[in-house]
Amino acid sequence: MSKQITRRPTKQVRRQERREEQLRREAERLRAARNRKIIWSSIIAAIVIIVAASVFYYAYNQNHGQNQTQTETVVNPSYPPVDNIYCDQLEQSAYHVHAHLTIYIDGKAVPVAQGVGIATTQQSVSCYYWLHTHDSTGVVHIESPAGRSFTLGNFFDIWGGQFQQLGYPSQLDLSSGWQAYVNGKPYNGDFHKIPLGAHTLITLAYNSPNVKPDTTYNWNGL
Repeated sequence: MSKQITRRPTKQVRRQERREEQLRREAERLRAARNRKIIWSSIIAAIVIIVAASVFYYAYNQNHGQNQTQTETVVNPSYPPVDNIYCDQLEQSAYHVHAHLTIYIDGKAVPVAQGVGIATTQQSVSCYYWLHTHDSTGVVHIESPAGRSFTLGNFFDIWGGQFQQLGYPSQLDLSSGWQAYVNGKPYNGDFHKIPLGAHTLITLAYNSPNVKPDTTYNWNGL
């Protein structure tokens, strides 16, 4: 029985195999580079779309808010706009959130009065400012015809300007002696500039060093 002879590949065959291997690797490299390019292009396109949508949303809200303000009318001349915040005949619902305010003066809790921002005439409601209170729990209702930024100073301008008879503390007009907290953390700076956001917990303490700031509140569905 004759033995089968195995021949080694010739140099030409080996060169051909190496060339094919190089071509295969180059094709894989180009394919991987093309896939990376597609992925990065998709990511960049998504970012551009998100940024464009955000800019459009912001511009729409700004224009919408300006249009709302421009069409506002004064319902009761005795209660004109305060900080461009109107007193409307009905409560607004397009933008509706709540914040909570606790005030301490000389170590004692001072209630946030009921009815701040709600104008009444002859036992009936005349108009509602976009910032108002329905009770003395400290809940501040933020209800406006369009989303915009409101500050604690806006609320105090309404309370101290139009409803001072409802127990407005004169100490709120002082710039020193106060310690402010937002969501339990110290707030550095002018407390009048604290934003009124959804479920923001604000604690103000005047000459009250041992006050514990609010960290929780039972909103009861608000």
